Amino acid sequence: MKSQIALSLIAVLLLSACSTTSGAKGGGTFARLTGKSSQPASSGVLAPLGNGLLGSRLAASLDPADRKSALQAEYQALEYSPAGKAVDWKNSSGSRSGEVVAAQPYQVGSQNCRQYTHTIRIDGTPQTTRGTACRNEDGSWTPLI
Repeated sequence: MKSQIALSLIAVLLLSACSTTSGAKGGGTFARLTGKSSQPASSGVLAPLGNGLLGSRLAASLDPADRKSALQAEYQALEYSPAGKAVDWKNSSGSRSGEVVAAQPYQVGSQNCRQYTHTIRIDGTPQTTRGTACRNEDGSWTPLI
């Protein structure tokens, strides 16, 4: 009898130590890591990304449509993509393109975070930047600077 109580207590302690990275509002971020594309990100969830990993220099070299495509790819990679799977973007002429690859999600306190890499090709010349972003309760992501 004592051994059953001890085993039950151990099971409860182990389960209470588990944490989830299901996210807050919006249906659970990392539970949806299926690799399937979803609806394009709205401007509301893209705004906290700012220039994302583009930085001011790279962002200035992209027109507004390219910048939005790049930020949408960052959001898609952070929110939906399995670790290591690239989310590609390309402008209509093909002169600018890129790919975003997010790493495995992890938790800092109550916030979900991911490291990611964004490689941008301008006229065939690649430029790679790396960073980390954490998910806000409203479903948006904020890069850590």
